[in-house]
Amino acid sequence: MMIKLLIYALALVSYTIARESQLRVGKAVNIFLRYGYLSKSMKVISYNDTERWLFKEPTTDIYQQVNSVTETEQHNAGVFSGDFHMEFCDNRRQLYQAYFRDYTVEWLDKPWEAFTGGWDSELAARRLGINNSYIKGDYSYILVRVVRYREVGKPQTTDFGSQPLVMSVRSKVRSMKPGNVTEAIKFMERFGTHYINSYTTGNSIYQVYVYNKQNYNIIKERLKVKGVSGLSKLDLYNFFAPWYAEHLGTIRSASGNATVEDWARKKLTYEYYVIKYITILKLQGNGRLLSSLDHLLGNEAILQLDLKSLNVIFQNDEQKKWFTEVLDNQIKLWEVNMNQKNDPK
Repeated sequence: MMIKLLIYALALVSYTIARESQLRVGKAVNIFLRYGYLSKSMKVISYNDTERWLFKEPTTDIYQQVNSVTETEQHNAGVFSGDFHMEFCDNRRQLYQAYFRDYTVEWLDKPWEAFTGGWDSELAARRLGINNSYIKGDYSYILVRVVRYREVGKPQTTDFGSQPLVMSVRSKVRSMKPGNVTEAIKFMERFGTHYINSYTTGNSIYQVYVYNKQNYNIIKERLKVKGVSGLSKLDLYNFFAPWYAEHLGTIRSASGNATVEDWARKKLTYEYYVIKYITILKLQGNGRLLSSLDHLLGNEAILQLDLKSLNVIFQNDEQKKWFTEVLDNQIKLWEVNMNQKNDPK
């Protein structure tokens, strides 16, 4: 059975149908089309291209109509309307997990692998803005991110199971036979595996600081006791300086916007006597810089995404259980395949 399911899983990649690409609540996607490479079709992390796009993943209509709300984040002149995040990552796996923490895919135990499973060390280093040697070695990391939210899309109902389906989907749902793997796989190929439950767009800048284990643990314990707000500005600059960290990554923007990244290189340079280095922490408490950044971070990247399983459209308990079982088996196979290809520590 496992061999048969593996064959079906691979078939999902090559199967193509005419679809649109729309980031809209209720739209369905097939996560297996680009499992491990979703960052190629969803603008979630810095990508070296000049084309402006947000979402390229093929989508299909499952529901006749989904009532959703799109909210635009309000902007107050002179005030940065965003968040500051700092995450401690003991190893490379935790670094991937930290970056993709706000991207959830139902039934995936490790949803970040849907985006990073296909990365080799060189590609991961480019995306994260650090040198390749610091991806391969035994290092720890601190991810610092400044996020500006612009738009939120969410459903007006949580009961997607009661929403009317389009005719072709409804027909296939009614004819689904529990126990028939081929039929379940073909359904996923044609209509998808998940639907978009909610999303948030905007942009962010981020920087990865790389440490040896000893210095990392010192910072981690210090911040655990005092918190970021309990440290002096001098302490923060010292802990995140090139003489304490093994490596300071390049400041990148989630959208890969070259204008934003160039601004960061010019404006976030810190001088300590004769030493100059670029640090995102220069933004802390600097209203003038934050206000400038607020204008630069447009609606160019997906910052949060929640994908829910399409098993909700099956009203029959046996059908729902069977679809869930097949989907879960496919996910496990893809996770195993990706781990064998690229096993990050």
